[in-house]
Amino acid sequence: MKENYQYPLDYSWSQEEIIKVMDLFNGVEKVYEKGLEKEKFQKIYAAFKQVVPSIGEEKRLDKAFFAESGYSIYQVVKKMKTTNGKIIKMEGK
Repeated sequence: MKENYQYPLDYSWSQEEIIKVMDLFNGVEKVYEKGLEKEKFQKIYAAFKQVVPSIGEEKRLDKAFFAESGYSIYQVVKKMKTTNGKIIKMEGK
């Protein structure tokens, strides 16, 4: 993982919307780094989808975030949907 990378943000979003998107980025990082409760990530992702309801926009942000961090929003969401356990944890990148 790169240190001190830039988050892909749209500065036309309100401060509240930016916080919701940042929460998602931070949640994805936690899933990769140490794991996160599935229920908590589901809430973070639901809030993110209020800001970014478009699949195309979500894919664009995922691609930009992955290029910066090496972490995939898509892979974490996929894992969330298929995990029966309480903790989501990604192995490697």
